[in-house]
Amino acid sequence: MAKLTRKQAQLHRQACDLLEKENLTFDEKWFVLEHWNEGANHVNGSAGAFFTPVELAADFRLEVSGDTVIDLCAGIGTLAFMYYHLPHHDTPPQITCIDINPAYVEVGKKILPEATWICGDVHEVAPTLGRFHCAISNPPFGRTVKASAGHGYTGAEFEYSVIALASKIADFGSFILPQQSAGFVYSGARYYERRNPQKYKRFAEDTGIHLDAGCGIDTTVHRDGWKTAAPACEVVCCEFDEPEAPAVVPLPAMRRGPLNTEQLSLF
Repeated sequence: MAKLTRKQAQLHRQACDLLEKENLTFDEKWFVLEHWNEGANHVNGSAGAFFTPVELAADFRLEVSGDTVIDLCAGIGTLAFMYYHLPHHDTPPQITCIDINPAYVEVGKKILPEATWICGDVHEVAPTLGRFHCAISNPPFGRTVKASAGHGYTGAEFEYSVIALASKIADFGSFILPQQSAGFVYSGARYYERRNPQKYKRFAEDTGIHLDAGCGIDTTVHRDGWKTAAPACEVVCCEFDEPEAPAVVPLPAMRRGPLNTEQLSLF
């Protein structure tokens, strides 16, 4: 378990009190997403698992599309919540969230009751659920969790095994990865630059999947939003239903400051 500051512990207790209610208001759900601390009762650091900051998740939703979405390693559902509440849906999307931690699933059911929540190993459960328009994930990073074979990827990086799994069940994918696994550097850099370390080359060779930056989200803008750590990371996107295309360098996106709830216009 992480050592919380006095303020973090107080806010976490308030979030826990809210979760005792049968139904939460939108603002109460937002408060829980911001302040329910995954490090209070769980050793997430050693598992490479960190909850997505809410404002990063609000930016991330720009890279998600489709009527059916699966959130792999969903945590308490921050990514799914933001996409579900994105304005301009013609009809509410059908979202499925999977996480192996039963405590996270119970919180997630309060945060996004509209989703289908499943507690289990994504590599065992997801292949049984049919096909989705889009797969999303902020998976545990690195080799702290054993990668699962059988989806085309033969390496040991767990985040890559989740993407390989997603390629079998979705048409498109958007993910938050450690920067050294992305195949490029954009966040915090002066310009977009392709970098292909050996582990990325192995992933690409095994799967034929090419990762790129999508619209370009600078994750360093939200560095202070992580609760127990601030990992250097990138938002990556990939098409699964089309042949791999040559790498295209996207135009740099305009840097943005942190969002607030009024700017999001969620309702």
